[in-house]
Amino acid sequence: MGNNKPLQAHLSLLSAEIFWGLLAPIGKDAMLHGVDNITLVSFRVTGAALLFWIASLFVKERMPWRHVLFMAGAALLGVVFNQCLYTFGLSYTSPVNASIVTTSMPIFAMVLSFFILREPLTWMKVGGVLIGCVGAVSLILSSAHSGGKTGNIWGDLMCMGAQLSFALYLTIYNPLIRRYNVVTVNKWMFTWSCVFILPFSGSHVALLPVDAIAAKTWAEVFYVVVFGTFLSYLLAVVGQRILRPTVVSVYNYVQPVVSVIVSVLTGLSIFTVPQGIAVIFIFSGVWLVIKSKSKRDMETQKK
Repeated sequence: MGNNKPLQAHLSLLSAEIFWGLLAPIGKDAMLHGVDNITLVSFRVTGAALLFWIASLFVKERMPWRHVLFMAGAALLGVVFNQCLYTFGLSYTSPVNASIVTTSMPIFAMVLSFFILREPLTWMKVGGVLIGCVGAVSLILSSAHSGGKTGNIWGDLMCMGAQLSFALYLTIYNPLIRRYNVVTVNKWMFTWSCVFILPFSGSHVALLPVDAIAAKTWAEVFYVVVFGTFLSYLLAVVGQRILRPTVVSVYNYVQPVVSVIVSVLTGLSIFTVPQGIAVIFIFSGVWLVIKSKSKRDMETQKK
């Protein structure tokens, strides 16, 4: 049985990345057919909160109220700002650009770790950040004078802001969230997210013309909540707990590949040469950042 664990980890992580890769084109199509960005975010956090509460019935773990209160800050950065910025950005830009930008998160995490956690800088890290920035800037500039199917500069910036928010969440709250089961953490994060979002979006969602929305669009909303949020969060953790970080990071590239293929085949986006060049720069920058040694690695090497 033990020999199956690595295989299960690889399959879990691959499935999570495929689910996230499909999230961009499916979510974009839903927002083009009656469910706007505010409504989609509201459905996503409410549905995920409900599913994680149900899942928590099978997890025998309690979080002290002091840590439950800390989860409010984690929810703001890891869910509210992250998902609002990403969903709003996706509603403006192409699913191709949105998925490409998501790969930049390790770069933001490295920069924040330097300022907040005092992680040492190496030439490889600096080079990775600079190369990644060149790719991000070129992608955004290519969107500045393009049509909707190529991208939108404000949408790209919002999706990038979502990655910055999530990187900040990981940098600040990682020691706390690693102490608990993924179901426990997400149960409280999505509960707090409902508290923060629904008072502002509830009246808007109540005006949704439910009867006018096609069954296909409702199926897409279902996918975003169940597969693009709940299951992908669970599956990703299964892989992350067993596989080495460098192996996990490689799977990060599956998401944009899936998104680009599906978006182009369905006619939601086109893939241009400038986008291809930006991808090469961003992927190269992320790879350099991931391959560089952390503070813990350096201390271990000294021993």
